[in-house]
Order: sequence, then C-alpha cells, then structure tokens
Amino acid sequence: MSDATTSPTPSPAHQPRILSGMQPTSDSLHLGNYIGALVNWVSLQDDFETYYFVADLHALTVPTEPAVLRHRSRVTAAQYVAGGVDPVRSALFLQSHIGQHAELGWVMSCLTGFGEASRMTQFKDKTSKGQTANVGLFTYPMLMAADILMYDAAKVPVGEDQRQHLEITRDLAERFNTRFGPTFVVPEPHILKATAKIMDLSDPTSKMSGSTSPDAGLLLLSDDPKRLTKKLRSAVTDTEREIRYDPERKAGVSNLLVIHSALSGTAVPDLETHFEGKGYGDLKAEVAEVVVEAVAPFQTRMAELLADPAELDRIVASGAERARVVADTTMARVRDRVGLLAPLV
Repeated sequence: MSDATTSPTPSPAHQPRILSGMQPTSDSLHLGNYIGALVNWVSLQDDFETYYFVADLHALTVPTEPAVLRHRSRVTAAQYVAGGVDPVRSALFLQSHIGQHAELGWVMSCLTGFGEASRMTQFKDKTSKGQTANVGLFTYPMLMAADILMYDAAKVPVGEDQRQHLEITRDLAERFNTRFGPTFVVPEPHILKATAKIMDLSDPTSKMSGSTSPDAGLLLLSDDPKRLTKKLRSAVTDTEREIRYDPERKAGVSNLLVIHSALSGTAVPDLETHFEGKGYGDLKAEVAEVVVEAVAPFQTRMAELLADPAELDRIVASGAERARVVADTTMARVRDRVGLLAPLV
C-alpha cells in the first residue's frame, strides 16, 4: 500500500501532537492572550510535540491594510518567542506559509452543510458586533478544522468560546473517516481549567479581546510601563470600597484581583486579606506594579527579535519547513482518499 493511503501514525517523537494559534488582528497580543494562552503553550512543550502558528489567513476576515497585516504577523511571532515558545522544541510558523491549510479548508467546506455552518454562534456574535459578514468569516470553522486536522493533533487547547469550533472539527474528521476510510485523528479538547480569564478593563463583564475591546480596556504586551499604569488606574470598578472577589457584584475589582494573582502567584483569598482596609487606589497601584514587572523581560526579548527581522523570518521559515513535512504527508493522503489525481512533480 502506498504512503498516500496509509492511516495517520503517531509522531516520530512518540509524543501526542498539540496545535494552537492566534490571529494577528491587533498591533500586539494582550495580557489575556499571555495568561490564557502563551503561559500554557510554554508548559505544553514538555509533554507534547507542539505546533504553534500565526493565523494570518484567518486575520483576512477583518479588512486590514497589507502593510499592517505583515507587521502584525511579525510582531505576533516575536511575542510567541518572547513569551517562552522555544523554536527548537516547537514548530512556529505562519499559517499562510503552508498552502495546504487553504486546500484542506476547501475540502472541509465541501463536507459541511450550509445549515450546519449557519449554526456556528461565533459568526452571529461577531457580525452582531459590527464585523463584516464576509464568506471567509462564515467558513472560518472549516479552515480552523483544516488547521487542526492537518497535523493529526491529538489535543487542542481551547477556551469555552472555541469549543463549538472544535466540535465541528471532530464531526468533520469522523465524517471524512466514515466516507473515505481512516484518514484523520479525531482531536480531543485540552481544557486548562486553571487558566485565569482576563476581562476588559473598561467593561469587566466582557472578556479582554484584541478585536472587540477598546484600547482603554486592553493591556497590550507592547504598552510601555506608563501606559499600562494609566490604563489600570482608569479601570472600571464600582461605588463601594471593599476589596473582595465577587465576579457578579464586583466584576472590575475581581478582574484586578485575578490579574494580580495570575502574575504574582498569590492566591486570591490571600490578596483579599492583604488588601483588607485598603482602597481601590491601593489595589490598582499594586496591580500596575505587578503587571509592569511581569512584562518587562517579555518586552526586552520582543524588542530584540523585532530589531533583527532577518532572524525572526529565519525562525518562522524553519518552523514552516518542519510543519510542511507533516502537511505534505497529510494532503497526499487526503487527495488519494477523495480521488484527486496526484501531481507528477
């Protein structure tokens, strides 16, 4: 039997594969990305064969100037490394550098019913908030499925807002395997329950988001210390004075306690005791100190990488080369299964 018709096999390192990525839709990743994703990505490198990508094709669903997208893609890659992603242990690459993502995305789209795609809640949520309702945004879950299935990822780190997209990925993998024979690994969610959820500083009932939060609500990893401090001092709290963790009644104060705890390692109950009898100004000032101290080494490393774009481009090119080996194998298998003639070259 030819390689094109074999079933997916475990990775050479005998470690399960894990894949994740983020869109370069902002001039910088924010603190929520760092705490909710990057910190966990770093720890996953010990137990998994890791693939981390900059989702620049997904970013095209939001109208962006070409020069801005190129800049943001480089910044995002630099911030992955600055956050601790090791390019030696992990394949770090740009989604667009692996053309097979778009090809497999088309195959997944052809397996998806229109009604099924219409039920994806994120499309409704984003368009209701003013995002352009283009076809790319509508078929986003199919390309996301291709991203995951391309690398036979056994696990996918996902937040609750991405759980529906992983479910359709699993459905498509099973549908393809049933129709064409064993081809894809059906991925499982890797939910990191201990991950802190960082909220918008200006609207602490909403998650901090690079695409929907105003600048005042974001703690960008590229913000200088004065700007970080100013944003935290202006963070929305409430009309009371007591500093306690109560997400329903005191969302803003609770968010500040979570940020402090996530970066300092101090448990929230201990912080409540620490701030007993103190005011919101004390809380904001100390959280600002913790944030500035935590991001300082990150910003130093990020600046070093952005000052040497040739080295940064070499890093993502090396990661793409590693990813392409897997993608070539996967797409040869897919083309054979669906009946596409193999190219002669």
